[in-house]
Amino acid sequence: MNLFYIPGISDTPIRLDETESGHAVRVLRLKENDPVVVIDGKGGWFEAVIEQAHPKKCLIRIVSRRETEVRPFGLHLAVAPTKNIDRFEWMLEKCTEIGVDEITPLLCRFSERKNVNLARLEKIAVAAMKQSLKATLPKINDLTPFENLVCLPFDGQKLIAHCYPGEKQHLMRLLDKNQKALILIGPEGDFSPEEVQAAQQNGFREISLGHSRLRTETAGVVACHTVSLSREAEPPAL
Repeated sequence: MNLFYIPGISDTPIRLDETESGHAVRVLRLKENDPVVVIDGKGGWFEAVIEQAHPKKCLIRIVSRRETEVRPFGLHLAVAPTKNIDRFEWMLEKCTEIGVDEITPLLCRFSERKNVNLARLEKIAVAAMKQSLKATLPKINDLTPFENLVCLPFDGQKLIAHCYPGEKQHLMRLLDKNQKALILIGPEGDFSPEEVQAAQQNGFREISLGHSRLRTETAGVVACHTVSLSREAEPPAL
């Protein structure tokens, strides 16, 4: 399946940019009337054909459109970027493939990384969306201080995962699949005790992701997959 991402589709024919045109014509060797699929990142899935196979200005004509199923109860992951940014990018890629609606890089007291390349993160998410044949692109926010995010209003379950001792329910048992979920995951050095307390004061409940001590990026993927499994009434059709 030849799939292209074009945000803001409003008319037809659609002109691919020079990079996508070169990929379509020179790499994939697509010709006039060859079928393709176009996604808009907002849930739109468009069946289309190549109308003009030009390596710099390829034109695509929409044939039909259908809206893919949009999950009514989304997942927002707020995760502290890892010192080695490759690990955070890997997590972003895998969570996009599994299914996440919003990701916020989180700046915490013990964060070792205090900057992110938002354009690069968005590019990775686009590639993962296409790879996994999804039509919805997760929203990627810029680096946000912990104290700012925990104070924001959120209509749904607010959860925080940390490694401090104490009685915590497993995420799978606590999840309400009929509500949105916001899950906080800290840096390599974990959240500070003050951050955990601030989260609790703002309505976040403490959760466990299992008995193992997980890396930050692994915890993000585990949380995302747990939410995905809990909300699948039955396995998706292949």
